[in-house]
Amino acid sequence: MTESSARPTRAQQRRRTEERILTAARQIFAELGYDRTTIRAVASAAGVDAGLVMHYFGSKDLLFARAVEVPADEVPAGTSGEVAEALLTSLGRRLTSEPAASLAVLRSMLTNADAADRYRAAGEPQLNRVTKAIPTPDADLRASLLSAIVHGVIAERYLLRLTHLADASPEQIIDLLRPCFQSLTTPPSASMKPESA
Repeated sequence: MTESSARPTRAQQRRRTEERILTAARQIFAELGYDRTTIRAVASAAGVDAGLVMHYFGSKDLLFARAVEVPADEVPAGTSGEVAEALLTSLGRRLTSEPAASLAVLRSMLTNADAADRYRAAGEPQLNRVTKAIPTPDADLRASLLSAIVHGVIAERYLLRLTHLADASPEQIIDLLRPCFQSLTTPPSASMKPESA
């Protein structure tokens, strides 16, 4: 018997089932928001029993927390230029394929204070990494502006759909944003200072 035809272990089966549940949860939280999402709806979309969802995750709140976790390596530490490119690459991925986890968070945090608090706590380490990479006294404000741009672009493209962002190519959006991201992550050079009169 080859390894590829070997029967999956219980641990592998559990991981696959958990991932199926998380995928379904991301999609339903993205479509309905936190308040209107039910464990039963998630279970049905994942093709499992609601009791199994509760067994694996314990509550809707804990399921939401896992479904919207921010990957630790989403923005690696590095120079300000590297962080700007990492943010653009991450945004590009979200523009290429609909980011169910991001949409779940955006839709849910507007209607549920606990969901907003949970997302702030989960996103804080990433925001801190961006802040540390920006060598300016106002690094925290600059990092916050970068975060607002990313969230705004995603919300406009997938939720609001009021402008041409919904139809623009990811490459076009990233190319237009690159100078802005580089400007926000780089301190003004001495040559850019206004001359005194």
